[in-house]
Amino acid sequence: MNIKTHQLLCSAVALTAGITACSSGINPKSATRNEKPNIIFIIADDLGYGDLSCYGQKLFQTPHIDKLAAGGIRFTQHYSGTTVSAPSRSSLMTGMTTGHTPVRGNKEWKPEGQWPLPDSTFTLPEMLRAAGYTTGAFGKWGLGYPGSEGDPLRQGIDEFYGYNCQRMAHNYYPGHLWDNDRKILLPENSGDALVTYAPELIHQHALQFIEKNRDKPFFLFYPNVIPHAELLLPNQYMEEFRGKLLPEKAYKGSEPGDAHFRTGGYGSQPEAHAAFAAMVTLLDRQVGDIVAKLKELGLEKNTLIIFTSDNGPHQEGGADPDYFDSNGPFRGYKRDLYEGGIRVPMIACWPGTIKAGTTTSHVSAFWDVMPTLAGVAGTTPPEVTDGISFLPTLTGKGDQPLHDYLYWEFHELEGRQALLRNHWKLVCYQVMNPEKTTTELYDLATDPGETHNVAAGHPEVVEELLRIMAEARIPSKDYAF
Repeated sequence: MNIKTHQLLCSAVALTAGITACSSGINPKSATRNEKPNIIFIIADDLGYGDLSCYGQKLFQTPHIDKLAAGGIRFTQHYSGTTVSAPSRSSLMTGMTTGHTPVRGNKEWKPEGQWPLPDSTFTLPEMLRAAGYTTGAFGKWGLGYPGSEGDPLRQGIDEFYGYNCQRMAHNYYPGHLWDNDRKILLPENSGDALVTYAPELIHQHALQFIEKNRDKPFFLFYPNVIPHAELLLPNQYMEEFRGKLLPEKAYKGSEPGDAHFRTGGYGSQPEAHAAFAAMVTLLDRQVGDIVAKLKELGLEKNTLIIFTSDNGPHQEGGADPDYFDSNGPFRGYKRDLYEGGIRVPMIACWPGTIKAGTTTSHVSAFWDVMPTLAGVAGTTPPEVTDGISFLPTLTGKGDQPLHDYLYWEFHELEGRQALLRNHWKLVCYQVMNPEKTTTELYDLATDPGETHNVAAGHPEVVEELLRIMAEARIPSKDYAF
């Protein structure tokens, strides 16, 4: 019996027996199938810590997401799985750090897709499906090419609509999307035509999923593609910001006839500032649509919504994170393991269960989501996990266990690693090149912006964190180190 089969059976037994994680705060004896809370997990793509007005954005507002935060809890020290898409999402799906999760980099699979999650992997959707949930994913997958063992339909997802491939998701007016295992052609987007805007189409399918499953518990995984690097969207969204975010920034990108046009190359945008603000505003309105749909169906109080981002802000495609202060008070961007590359906004709202208007500095990460949602669903988390449930922080019930440390790794740019323990943050760059490897130590208690490397003054701390870092991972034959 492989690990996945064993864990699926364990979850099924736990569901039948009504066993709940000790810290869950949820009573399975009083939770029938229809009383189980719905779960909506929204991930923005490359949204920085400072890109929401409730986290300090000054140049535009995100009122719907702000309202979500006002009605729930806002995390100030939550971390993504790592600093780029596929491994960050793999960490979320498996409850493991990038030192243990199967997908640790953005490896391509030609002609379309990424390196797949192995079939033996026990994923978050599989856990929730075994607990009685209907599962749907809408947006960007990036964890296995179509038909592979990492295909969403083979990793616990009942209904999928969107981009299988994260490279194809670079383009918002694509030639096709995927509806489960069917390739849906969009011929109206051929040539230089910009007709069907994929984020709108995907959003409608996500809302329909809520409607269709209103009478049974559902898990809606919404890996939204906004505001990833191609800064393109319909003109009606641009009008609100044209001429207001000056000086503008022009970006010359992929054009019709180019080899990478609509196959991953970012389109040109003469008004990048207006486009970025408009895209985050559209994302905000889509969150508002989801809340409105829940209210319309009378599901608001029985639904947990979590909103976050997969990593820090990008610099490609005309994006200008310094102009918008997208990483807030933190150093670094996407691909960095400094705080700006991995500390992300996270908001949780569950009316009547999560106290409104609260803020927490609890240190958490993507690998904590799986055990947390196990508690919400009234099932047991996987036996093998790096995560710790933060459900006590959400509900205010019970003692909140803490991590001894958090660990990340990144397999491009000669390799990067980071480890956080208490207030000490160790960052190592160019780890595959011993002659150039950097060893940096920061005290986040006094220097959250990581401006002063204090490694020379604390050799004993560096030695201890390097020892823990070496033990925090298992080498992978599929990745660089």
